[in-house]
Amino acid sequence: MRLEGKVAIITGGARGQGATEARMFAQEGARVVIGDIRDELGMQVEAEIRELGGEAVYLHLDVTSDDDWQRAIETAEQRFGKVDVLVNNAAIVLRKDIEETTGEDWDNIMEINAKGVFLGTKAVIPAMRRAGGGSIINISSISGLVSIGPPAYIATKGAVRLFTKSTAIQYASENIRANSIHPGSVDTDMRREGLGSQTDEEIQARVDNIPLGRVGTTEDISYGALFLASDESSFMTGSELVIDGGYTAK
Repeated sequence: MRLEGKVAIITGGARGQGATEARMFAQEGARVVIGDIRDELGMQVEAEIRELGGEAVYLHLDVTSDDDWQRAIETAEQRFGKVDVLVNNAAIVLRKDIEETTGEDWDNIMEINAKGVFLGTKAVIPAMRRAGGGSIINISSISGLVSIGPPAYIATKGAVRLFTKSTAIQYASENIRANSIHPGSVDTDMRREGLGSQTDEEIQARVDNIPLGRVGTTEDISYGALFLASDESSFMTGSELVIDGGYTAK
């Protein structure tokens, strides 16, 4: 198994992409700490993994809270002995243009999407140092590469991209790697909520604009995270893994 013996913390793990990552990591041998604020859904994911013979524990994790992060690290080390992998997956989207975005809107999305990644990284570094190294995987977006999407969301994902590179350079000598994943359009609850006001023709036009001719799945992105979590990517740090069906290649 590709993650046998590894311990992973996954934020936003109660549904969508994070839940798929948690299940996939467990299937590949990892012991998984699932963090989210959707407690009922998170506990369901934990139960599903356990029913299939995997090892997982769910805990309430608000990524903007230092205390919650410290509790997550302590839980991982107490239950499973160490932390090898962190997937900073939790994020929100704000569908407003610049003039519609308030200062409060801006602060809120920055708190979750950018500060949450910073706090998680800061909290996990000492644990990874104790473990002899590790892999930090930050879920950015193609919006962190090119100007696609609402402006505040783009700003957060651009911040994640460059913060990942800074982390990679600072901690490479300690065998702590950091890479970012840049998904394109993926079939998640967040995407479906954003398409609620669009017609079938408008939705299809968006799909037709993807060279591979389809929307991504949560499995598509999770396989990328699995690779970066595994020793197969041991010579990768500070890199951007783009998984977008060819959209940004045009």
